[in-house]
Amino acid sequence: MAASSDELALQQLLASYCDLIDRGNTQAFAALFAKGAWGIVGNMAVGVEEVSAVLENVILYDGVPNTRHLSTNVCITVDPSGHSAKATSCITVMQHIPGDFPLQPIFIGSYHDTFAKHRGEWHFVERAITPDLVGDMSRHRADMA
Repeated sequence: MAASSDELALQQLLASYCDLIDRGNTQAFAALFAKGAWGIVGNMAVGVEEVSAVLENVILYDGVPNTRHLSTNVCITVDPSGHSAKATSCITVMQHIPGDFPLQPIFIGSYHDTFAKHRGEWHFVERAITPDLVGDMSRHRADMA
């Protein structure tokens, strides 16, 4: 069965999330949550300002965090109304710092997403992250060093 236009738009939103953080574009990443919340389950940041404050702990190397967020097993369910949706997926974050930190997974977990559609555009209502396996995050986040 072919994906609906809503499912494709949501897949693009999910892909932009990974791309923006991996490119170090924390401002555009935080903007994804202008109408939503993001964070580890039980410790959510709400809105651009709170998400931006959390992102201040991300360590950048020449403007990028040297990570790759790999989102897999994505399952999207669009409500029949077409105005809301939910998704679950797995996340694996890889990181490599040349000469200092060999390529390795630093975080494996699950995303639990809710979305809303406003004026024809999908946005995050919430992206709650459940950690499953946490590796060496010391070169990714200053608050975990």
